[in-house]
Amino acid sequence: MTPTPVASTTSSLADINQRAALLCSTGQFAEALPLVAPFLDDASLPRDARADALNIAGVCAFALNRAADAEHYWRQCLYLKPDYADVYASLGSLLSSLGRLSAAKSVYRQLVLLRPHDAHAHYQLGNVLYGLGYKDEAQASYRDAVTLRPDHAEAHYNRGVVLRELRHLHEAEASFRHALRGLPDHAEAHNHLGGVLMQLGRIEEADAAFRQALTLKPQYPEALNNLGSTLKAMQRLAEAELAFRLALAIRPDYAEAHVNLGVVLFEVQRVPEAESAYRTALTHREDYADAHYNLGVALFGQQRFAEAEQAYRDAIRAQPDFAHAYNNLGCVLRVLDRLPEAVEVFQQALVVDPQLAQAHANLAIALVQLRRFAEAECAYRDALALRADYAEARFGLGVLLLGMGRFDEGWPLYEGRYEQPGFIHRKTRAMLGASQWAGDSLGGKSVLLWQEDGLGDMLQFSRYIALLKAQGASRIDFACAPALHRLMANVDGVDAVLDHSTALARVSTYDCWTSLLSVPFYLRTTIDTIPRPTRLQLDPALIEQWAPALDALPPGHRIGLVWKGNAKHHNDVHRSLPSLATLAPLWTVPGLSFVSLQIGQGDDEARNPPADQPLLDIGSRVTDLADSAAIVAQLDLVICVDTSIAHLAASLGKSCWMMLPERDVDWRWMHEREDSPWYPHTLRLFRRAPGEGWADSVERVRRACIERFGASN
Repeated sequence: MTPTPVASTTSSLADINQRAALLCSTGQFAEALPLVAPFLDDASLPRDARADALNIAGVCAFALNRAADAEHYWRQCLYLKPDYADVYASLGSLLSSLGRLSAAKSVYRQLVLLRPHDAHAHYQLGNVLYGLGYKDEAQASYRDAVTLRPDHAEAHYNRGVVLRELRHLHEAEASFRHALRGLPDHAEAHNHLGGVLMQLGRIEEADAAFRQALTLKPQYPEALNNLGSTLKAMQRLAEAELAFRLALAIRPDYAEAHVNLGVVLFEVQRVPEAESAYRTALTHREDYADAHYNLGVALFGQQRFAEAEQAYRDAIRAQPDFAHAYNNLGCVLRVLDRLPEAVEVFQQALVVDPQLAQAHANLAIALVQLRRFAEAECAYRDALALRADYAEARFGLGVLLLGMGRFDEGWPLYEGRYEQPGFIHRKTRAMLGASQWAGDSLGGKSVLLWQEDGLGDMLQFSRYIALLKAQGASRIDFACAPALHRLMANVDGVDAVLDHSTALARVSTYDCWTSLLSVPFYLRTTIDTIPRPTRLQLDPALIEQWAPALDALPPGHRIGLVWKGNAKHHNDVHRSLPSLATLAPLWTVPGLSFVSLQIGQGDDEARNPPADQPLLDIGSRVTDLADSAAIVAQLDLVICVDTSIAHLAASLGKSCWMMLPERDVDWRWMHEREDSPWYPHTLRLFRRAPGEGWADSVERVRRACIERFGASN
């Protein structure tokens, strides 16, 4: 037997490996693999040469889509040569392509140990870590890559993506800008940069970035969707709608764009179209929490509360940590009078996100309605601790404290009504423009009193006009509704009564303006220092004018009635009686004649009362509150719900019995009391207890009539 020298075998295999590598370099993998195949399992060959052959075999198998063979060859190669860095790079690429990221992570970590200064190795490790959800580690690997190679644009780009998701927005912006130096035509980088700028509130810069992305890649639905978001933020809603529709023309199943389109449509009050957009989004992604949530908003806006409830529950099912969905669900339950459930849901929102100020404030509102006032106060204060400028919570807490008689704390917070976008008070401040009185000296100054609240409010707080005059005001003009003009013209301290348009034209001629409801704050009114009601001066001729109608009533006591308030009042659904028929038990009290003071809503019932409820309809014939005052002055008692007539009667010194609803009682009537510090000798309150109906209140009023007028049933 003639032995074969090892050197010649090694030399032969090296030559074969070289030839095979050359074929691989020209893409001839099928031809290269047979050259090295005979040597792959020959354990007698030198380890390094055989390792090279196994590497080449792995390259060929991978190129020929024989992934299992490629992995087998490369792992054999690494067994023979554990420090073969190129093979770690190849095997890592293979495993990544197969989605076996945990295995790829181990391989790339070994590669980084072998080549700590290889920027691309760090980059590939970052990709795998990001795919596994290890975002902090991924961005650290990308950072190592760009530290080693500052011009590694892809690493800068990927690091920017991770940093954006980690909400390190300024660093993300820097990464995307570095990436764009090397990849100026990278549309995705421009799009991501725009997203970061949008999150940073730099809307115009974001708009430019999205437009650049679209210049490079016109058929780019994600960039169109993002552009639509910037246009919406700039209130260019028609353009935003167009951008979202263009995105959907390219990609009809783009659920996010359907939702964004719906948001724009909702904002321009095309609510049914918005609803349709949200429903379309859900056909493409049935578990899309944002679509369910916004659908709930649209349904709530259409007062379809049961459907809105289901939509919010669907949003929570799709995303159990969706705090805003819990908050909105609570609002629906509150509207549906399911207050204990609403409280539970608001509390759940706060378990998910204790920092959600809106949920604290909404919890407070529900607790107030449940008469759990101490808890409500805590909830309001929690909301304000999170957002000191939360105008709605400030106002709500102010109302609560005023109702509790804590005027010193309540009045300043009550001024928060001027900060609420939905309140007319904020519009008043912007419209008048002139100096708003802030409690400074009025000596020698002209003052415009501006009515922005109800008729009853003006009657109640008109007691402060004389006090303003006493502060040294040289002139006080009162801009108010026509219904108040004749009555207010003779109030002590009023120099002139104007309509709003006339006063607005003259506003620049006054030194300052104020609302009557702000005066108690600046005069530091406490529950013990409430001024006496205004002494209303009545025209004797008016009293004579209305006397014949009243004198035609049978002998006995004359009782004025108001059973409904202004239908536009925010709480009218609770404060007004269902109908005149609710008061029918009062007709069983002998010796009483009833006079309708009803104006507007309910006056049709007054004109056509049931046969067994005789009623003098006089309210529908009045022209203003001066007429109403002349009538009330000739009555023995007024029985009413919470309307301006109560203030009128009490200010005239006439006994007035007011029936208050079970919930949402106005702050001025406070809590639990049967009297009022605003009208201490004239007003009596009949409150509905929890669970009671109006019939219970009417029955108590009936018994009080018997007691008052000495009649028996």
